[in-house]
Amino acid sequence: MNSLILPLFLLVFLLAAGVIFLLIQRRGKGGDQTQLSELVGRLAQMAESQTSAQTHLSDRLQAQERALSKTLEERLSAVTHKVGESLEKTSQRSHASMVELHQRLAVIDAAQKNITELSTQVVGLQDILSNKQARGAFGEIQLQDLVTNVLPASAYGFQETLSNGKRVDCLIRLPNPPGPIAIDAKFPLESFTALGKAEDEAARKAAIRMFGTDIKKHVRDIAEKYLIPGETAESALMFLPSEAVYAEIQVHLPEIVEFAFRSRVVIVSPSTLWATLNTIRAVLKDVRMREQAGLIQKEVHVLMEDVMRLCKRIDSLDSHFHQAEKDIREIRTSTDKISKRGERITLVEMAENEGDGEPPLLIPPEITPES
Repeated sequence: MNSLILPLFLLVFLLAAGVIFLLIQRRGKGGDQTQLSELVGRLAQMAESQTSAQTHLSDRLQAQERALSKTLEERLSAVTHKVGESLEKTSQRSHASMVELHQRLAVIDAAQKNITELSTQVVGLQDILSNKQARGAFGEIQLQDLVTNVLPASAYGFQETLSNGKRVDCLIRLPNPPGPIAIDAKFPLESFTALGKAEDEAARKAAIRMFGTDIKKHVRDIAEKYLIPGETAESALMFLPSEAVYAEIQVHLPEIVEFAFRSRVVIVSPSTLWATLNTIRAVLKDVRMREQAGLIQKEVHVLMEDVMRLCKRIDSLDSHFHQAEKDIREIRTSTDKISKRGERITLVEMAENEGDGEPPLLIPPEITPES
């Protein structure tokens, strides 16, 4: 800053001196030397004044520069401190974000692993369901899980053989009426899968028709095999281990539902079978309560007989007590009479001792002997 101000003042001084010199030249060479001396003196004063002003201005500028440098340093230090704190907080947030990101990535990896395992299981399930025997076993296992979770062990049996030689998947033992209820597990997967893969309306109608034909065949087989008069109930259950298949029948095949109703075969899904089994459990509980009520009535009848027998014995004991009380009263009467006789005898003895000459009176006339 000082290096710029000093040349500036010198330039101003030289310009002023040049202007004065030009003025002197215009006035002529024969000018007054006195005025020239005065002018030079003034110029010297001006130069001195300019030097003093320059020095003062330089001091002010240096003071301002120091103050500005101090302010800049303080502000720079504050900014540096804030920037450092901000960077530290940003670093901490970035670290926390990275930790959370690693955790989420670990969760995503675990979920991806589970999805991979689930995909493998789904493929295995598809392989199982593609085999009819395995598919039947799958439906039977689901049926067994539902039945064993709701009913007591004495109320059902699996793979029971009926009198016609047919083996039923599950037989619910209910008292007559209605009697044992047969449950058969069916799973028409092929026609249902074809229905889901139908691309146009014609293919869908054909798939629905085939699907209905399969369900109707299953209903007819159940009615022929498991409805035996006098042995089983008047109706049987057809268990579909798939809510989707059950919904498809209820929505798009109402004629099949009506045919099953006429054939006395009730089509059930896992949810509806669960509700049915709970109703059966309530019926079994009511039957057991009735059996217990009969047993209680029998026991109460025996208890009443015991109470009547006890009452008779109490009456007999009471009569014995009354007889004993009567005997005690008679004994007291006899005792009183004996006491009076003793007193009379004492009086007779006293009279004999006095010597009145009268014969002794052994039995007073007012006292009669007991009969």
